[in-house]
Amino acid sequence: MATTRQRRVAELLKQEISQILQREVSDPRVGFATVTGVEVTSDLREARVFVSVLGDQQQAEQSLAALQRAAGYVRSLLGRRVDLRVTPTLTFALDRSLELGSRVVDLIEQLEEEEDVGSGTRPAPGAEEEA
Repeated sequence: MATTRQRRVAELLKQEISQILQREVSDPRVGFATVTGVEVTSDLREARVFVSVLGDQQQAEQSLAALQRAAGYVRSLLGRRVDLRVTPTLTFALDRSLELGSRVVDLIEQLEEEEDVGSGTRPAPGAEEEA
């Protein structure tokens, strides 16, 4: 479980890295990358940065590779902006939670459609009691 300090540092890193990616990183391969979360280790020396990338799987992988190459540059800029004893080493990872959430919504809609089709032959719950 993350401590209060870990959560505060993670949120600070998320804000600063987001700004750095928007304003400072000019690599077109990064594309539309959005920082969705940051996890830091208990000693605050390493941070895993979760990003969501607009586009297909290939574009996401290219963006992630570009971010990994730019990690040192982002870390150096981060070191100038935040007041930490040690600037954490950054590792970027794709955040698939939006894709998974979208898949769950699609499955729920599919189930509702199947229920609607099936409900044409079956009485609605409680309809038997009224008759």
